[in-house]
Amino acid sequence: MIGLILAGGTGSRLSPLTKATSKQLLAIYDKPMIYYPITTLMFAGIRKFLIVVTPKTLENYRELLGDGTNWGIEIEYLIQESPMGIAQSLKLVPKEYHAESCTLILGDNLFYGMGLGSSLKNSLNGPGSIIFAYEVANPSDYGVINFDSEMKPLDIVEKPLNPLSNFAIPGLYYFDHTCYELARTLVPSKRGELEITDLIKIYLKANTLKVKVLARGTAWLDTGSPENLLSAANFVKVVEDRQGMKIGCPEEVAFREGLIDEFKFAKLIDTYPEGDYRNYLKKIKRELNSPQL
Repeated sequence: MIGLILAGGTGSRLSPLTKATSKQLLAIYDKPMIYYPITTLMFAGIRKFLIVVTPKTLENYRELLGDGTNWGIEIEYLIQESPMGIAQSLKLVPKEYHAESCTLILGDNLFYGMGLGSSLKNSLNGPGSIIFAYEVANPSDYGVINFDSEMKPLDIVEKPLNPLSNFAIPGLYYFDHTCYELARTLVPSKRGELEITDLIKIYLKANTLKVKVLARGTAWLDTGSPENLLSAANFVKVVEDRQGMKIGCPEEVAFREGLIDEFKFAKLIDTYPEGDYRNYLKKIKRELNSPQL
């Protein structure tokens, strides 16, 4: 399986913050935004990443993330010349990966919850497509899933004026290997984009779509506006301060998941200057090396 992360686009809602940089390179509290979707997929068991970027920001991502070797994963970059919808990203995936299933995540979406990684590991597999449902107070701002009385999906409506459901679709999707060819059959919507909801509807019509409701207590934050960016930063700060554990720390995830050994983890720690982040990684190293009581 590949992990496809969308980090292209213009980030127009965050202008002028995004005038000289990519939205996904902005900070959410103490880490770049892109760290959060990467670690979500790392916890889900994904080791091969394709990150969609613009020509302008490619070198910035290469400098920040490299090829993923430091974290025990593989990272390649796909160039998106101009944004034409989420589903367009599937058309950018090289043919060498077309036999693989794909988990697609939006680079400005943050997910957090106890057991979320294990849940995703167990869920993201098999034929068809899997999407998630998350109950929100403002469903008109999102793609909405309409269910029957047995919670089976009936329809998906993009930003309905009069929603029949409060269940929105977060920016995390699983597709089997047929998604690449199916994406090529899509036609642009009135917005001039290849809509991900149109692709999902193909799976729905074929009765191969599964919907999983995210567990209560799971947090999903879309960070695409200044208000949401601040809310996400405050959320991360509160959780980290209270629990003493960082969210979205790829070095820690790589070490905990066994993707890198203690020696490589120590070398990563040494690449950071003195400060909170380095001290945290040193604490994790001590804790994981301490005898269990």
